[in-house]
Amino acid sequence: MEDVLDVYKRPYDPKRPQVCVDETNKQLIGETREEIPPAPGRARRFDYEYKRNGTANLFMVAEPLVGRCEVKVTERRTKADWAQLMKELADVHYREAERIVLVVDNLNTHVKSALYETFPPPEAKRIADKLEIHYTPKHGSWLNMAEIELSILSRQCLARRIPNKESLKRIIEKWCEKRRHHPTPVNWRFTTSDARIKLKRLYPTLQN
Repeated sequence: MEDVLDVYKRPYDPKRPQVCVDETNKQLIGETREEIPPAPGRARRFDYEYKRNGTANLFMVAEPLVGRCEVKVTERRTKADWAQLMKELADVHYREAERIVLVVDNLNTHVKSALYETFPPPEAKRIADKLEIHYTPKHGSWLNMAEIELSILSRQCLARRIPNKESLKRIIEKWCEKRRHHPTPVNWRFTTSDARIKLKRLYPTLQN
């Protein structure tokens, strides 16, 4: 926890951007009957029956100090999917960076070995050398600011029936486009000093 909080104290450095990554899944729900068009003063109405169309995975990439967010939709969230996302960060989104300071939870797919399972060794090492990974502690995923962004995304545009991955991508891209035009940097105020007071119960008790 203190390691992640120390990362959040660092000033903005475009050569070492702080990037938070998290993922969630979205159930794809299709309609079995046509919706009823809205009448004056009434919202659209949907039948209670629906059709399950599988799930999609959403990778949230957030750069809190500049208010940047990008979302990548994949079918799964395997080690290979995570490795491909890391390559995209290194070669597309942060190509000019010397090192990407990455905050992720300790899911077993979030490991540099995933790069070696996906790419040839020279390519895997090239990407791995560009990553400085900091893990949130167990039961401490709230420290990952990408989780906050996922919560905002879910409330603003995912709390509805979305039938397929193509529709999901269109909805998310519109949300991302709006965020690009109106970035909102995160003012993180919870510090290590706060943690030692408010979360004192989590620290070992030392005997004098």
